[in-house]
Amino acid sequence: MLPNPVTEPDGSAVIRALSYNIRSMRDDEEALARVIRACAPDLVFVQEAPRFFRWRKHAARLAAKTDLVVLSGGATAAGPLLLCSLRAFVERTEDVLLPRTPGLHRRGFATAVVRFGSARVAVLSAHLSLDAAERRAQAGLLLDRLGSTDAPYAIAAGDINEPPTGPAFRRLSTELQDCWTVAPWGGEHTFTRCAPPRRIDAIFATRDVEVLGCGVPASLPDITQSDLDRATDHLPVLATLRLPAPR
Repeated sequence: MLPNPVTEPDGSAVIRALSYNIRSMRDDEEALARVIRACAPDLVFVQEAPRFFRWRKHAARLAAKTDLVVLSGGATAAGPLLLCSLRAFVERTEDVLLPRTPGLHRRGFATAVVRFGSARVAVLSAHLSLDAAERRAQAGLLLDRLGSTDAPYAIAAGDINEPPTGPAFRRLSTELQDCWTVAPWGGEHTFTRCAPPRRIDAIFATRDVEVLGCGVPASLPDITQSDLDRATDHLPVLATLRLPAPR
């Protein structure tokens, strides 16, 4: 089992981070909410959040159904969204639009700096391009963005749109910890509606973050295969991470 979230006496924090492509909430919204609630996340890195008519209302409804609050992102980040629990003390947020390639969907990052206990962490939700060249460039922009923050820790998560052998994924896992590789737990493959199944969604963390476990949470209590199938076309990735208190 994954450890439960906790704030330790010295100010260190154990948190749960969830990455989930929700396909604009076009599927079974109640199943989606049940899956998220069962994961008991402190942070949710959403991809393909609603972006059009009344998108803020849809994001707020999902947050309310999952006992979370909207942190940043949505249409103003071209799809990525961040949700958080009330454990998070929010320092700042920023939605980032990336350079647009003509003929391709515009991408962006939902970003924030938050604090759990006495540990400050930068967080970033991303959905990289379907185009290989643009995807590689966006991986570099993601790393640049994390490198520009003053927070001692950083977590990035999202739909990478390629497996770990791809150049964009490899670039991210060279600079950051690929949490599944560091501490595999649960299931591996996040997109199973094609053959062969693939791991194209991931959670990454900077080196000083302690990864306690990461994977598809199919075996958690209150998560059913039916809900996973009905919620969206991707499977979620859940990681438990420990953020040491600053010295």
